[in-house]
Amino acid sequence: MRYISTRGQAPALSFEEVVLTGMASDGGLYVPEQVPQLSYEELADMAGCSYAEIAFRVMKPYVGGEIDDETFREIVRDAYSTFNHDAVVPLNQLDANHYLLELFHGPTLAFKDVALQLLGRLLDHFLAKRGERAVIMGATSGDTGSAAIEGCRHCDNLDIFILHPHQRVSEVQRRQMTSVQADNVFNIAIEGNFDDAQAMVKASFADQSFLNGTRLVAVNSINWARIMAQIVYYVASAVALGAPHRKTAFCVPSANFGNVFAGYMAFRMGLPVERFVIATNANDILHRTLADNDFSKKELVATLAPSMDIVVSSNFERLLFEAYQRDGDAVAELLERFQHEPSALADAPLTRLREMFVSHSIDDATILEVIREAHQRTQETLDPHTATGYRAAECQRGDPSVPMVTLATAHPAKFAEAVVKAGFPGVPLPPHMEDLLECDEHYTVLPAELAEVQQFVAEKRR
Repeated sequence: MRYISTRGQAPALSFEEVVLTGMASDGGLYVPEQVPQLSYEELADMAGCSYAEIAFRVMKPYVGGEIDDETFREIVRDAYSTFNHDAVVPLNQLDANHYLLELFHGPTLAFKDVALQLLGRLLDHFLAKRGERAVIMGATSGDTGSAAIEGCRHCDNLDIFILHPHQRVSEVQRRQMTSVQADNVFNIAIEGNFDDAQAMVKASFADQSFLNGTRLVAVNSINWARIMAQIVYYVASAVALGAPHRKTAFCVPSANFGNVFAGYMAFRMGLPVERFVIATNANDILHRTLADNDFSKKELVATLAPSMDIVVSSNFERLLFEAYQRDGDAVAELLERFQHEPSALADAPLTRLREMFVSHSIDDATILEVIREAHQRTQETLDPHTATGYRAAECQRGDPSVPMVTLATAHPAKFAEAVVKAGFPGVPLPPHMEDLLECDEHYTVLPAELAEVQQFVAEKRR
């Protein structure tokens, strides 16, 4: 298996190289040169398998034999043994044909754990094999940071630096990152927003000279292994609901687009999918693009769903690459124009996207309304991100006979402020986190200045 850049000017890499590299040298993102296929029989044969076994089968073609089967199975089993539910990502039925896919049973109560528990182990495996150390540098709008830290804190060959927007993540999200005491973990609070942090991370990958030869590794969703791991839960949930004998529809709370793109890859692999519903909050570039062909930046809006407060959806580039029929030059030209002026997609690519994707945008008042309504109807308490999905799924249903799966991306306790605003007394943290709000915190506040951040990383790495 080889991986190519969405902008067409970087060398093709192996799986090991793409895991250790993250972003391509031409500024693009890596995708598989060819999409492996799962046959009808292979999908049907997954019925009744454990999540770890389905994960092994789905991801094995992407690894391309670069890890032997026995070792890879053990890495996968070890990654998902950290979840507190035997199903790893259980389905919860809401009504006759609407289901929640609970992705929050990992160590940090968010869907990012599904990928990052695996990625940390993959990175440590490859670095140990090479006899190298590396620096992880990542930006988070809330959940990626804590999941990355939990996935990498025990790694022998990694130092991890996570940038989060200062005072723009929930208290639980912040403390899950800043209460971790480990010699290889460093938290940086950026005096800016997520896009400022993300831009500094991207700039650091483009010019890594500040590390004097130490490898810089990405753990956010620009890293292909994150996408690869997320493909699995689409396959596992669809099989549990009758695939490949019938189709499934998915509704995904969306911001950086990695989660949705993983679903699209499951579809490309052969999973029968009726449609993908993209749910956004007021930061609605994905909805505007699909609904009105308005591919332009708008001012960031702080919302009750802060993990979705993103102006630029990095992984949308991967889908654009497919929509433009893998024309890297066309993608690079579109994204260059997007940086400087309001843009629009060409007619043919937009038509291709609209064949599989619909969208819906929800404001804060509606989020609170949905949290109340969903609890009244189902007795489930939804976090504000999952609430956007719940409403979007109901508004954008296609064939009512097709099961609709809404991805529950976080435990409501991570966003108790929104739940309280909706009129509830609060949401208790799970027992293993009940002392989180009393733990000491460790983080450094820095201005949104690239040179200062890079100097901090260079000085603190081991």
